[in-house]
Amino acid sequence: MKVILAYSGGLDTTVLLTWLQEKYDAEVICYCANVGQEDELDGLEQRAIDHGAVKCYVDDVQEEFTADYVFPMMQANAIYEGTYLLGTSIARPLIAKRMVDIAIDEGAEAICHGATGKGNDQVRFELTAYALKPDIKVIAPWRMPEEFAFEGRIDMINYLKDRGIPCSVSASKPYSTDRNLLHISFEGGVLEDPWNEPDESIWCMTKPLSEAAENPETIEIKFEKGNPVAINGESYSPAEILRKLNQLGCEHSVGRIDIVENRYTGMKDRGVYETPGGTIIYHAHRALESITMDREVMHLRDSLIPKYAELVYNGYWFSPEREMLQSSIEKSQEFVSGDVRIKLYKGGVHVSGRRSPYSL
Repeated sequence: MKVILAYSGGLDTTVLLTWLQEKYDAEVICYCANVGQEDELDGLEQRAIDHGAVKCYVDDVQEEFTADYVFPMMQANAIYEGTYLLGTSIARPLIAKRMVDIAIDEGAEAICHGATGKGNDQVRFELTAYALKPDIKVIAPWRMPEEFAFEGRIDMINYLKDRGIPCSVSASKPYSTDRNLLHISFEGGVLEDPWNEPDESIWCMTKPLSEAAENPETIEIKFEKGNPVAINGESYSPAEILRKLNQLGCEHSVGRIDIVENRYTGMKDRGVYETPGGTIIYHAHRALESITMDREVMHLRDSLIPKYAELVYNGYWFSPEREMLQSSIEKSQEFVSGDVRIKLYKGGVHVSGRRSPYSL
């Protein structure tokens, strides 16, 4: 059997790489997508080969991620349950798509992911895989307790230790994280109690509010058909736009939220998120729409936001209903071009001006 494994080089995926070889005598091809997580990716390919993979792909897909996934979602003003800008949700379809692409190219029968049986990611990976290749096999070890008999991190560390496989990781971790160019999430561990305040030390994409810039900063963002294309008169690629706005938002502590969300799997989950650049785009985009969109078009589009956000959150990016909605949203953005002036200060995103040749 040949298997494509979603691989990060961390504890879980190192265990999966070894387990797949032992359980299935599989030829394992590892895949890691660089979606802007800023993990140390140097040496990842060699690490996978050293641990038994026959090949390892490391893709820089930051531009594709931003242009083809993040920006179309931002055109829709998609926001889940009124607060969540879907930073983790929107990365999964691209990662799963690339895994399926590689499976086809390599003639692999299966893909494997390390998502647990409690969360949404298992659904996002698998719905994408089956939408793009209905006959593919998905191996989800955390839903196979009789065969993948690990109780927690200590068991996994001992499993690798018994096999002489190095993995520098601690037995305890106060929470889990997931990062990409749009955001970073923190959940689990000490954060499971919704009364526990996140420690200031966890934040990494935004400065603590107490350390935010003392003076407000005003910027101008140029949009073309609902997509940001320039900041302060300078044009950037989609990923560069998001990276630049992340830097600006970081200095002013923009984009933090602490929520309890309803998972697709039926349970509630506390998530703490930082989305600095995405938060700035969201507010600027809405401001420009206020002068360029017909009232009835705006109201109709806004009525679709909860459904669109739900589809993204639940993993239905490649569904025909999401694609149908996207076509309508693209039409609604036909005249959403112009400039928005934003003032950033102490966690706030304040619109102070908007203009457009299509102003109504």
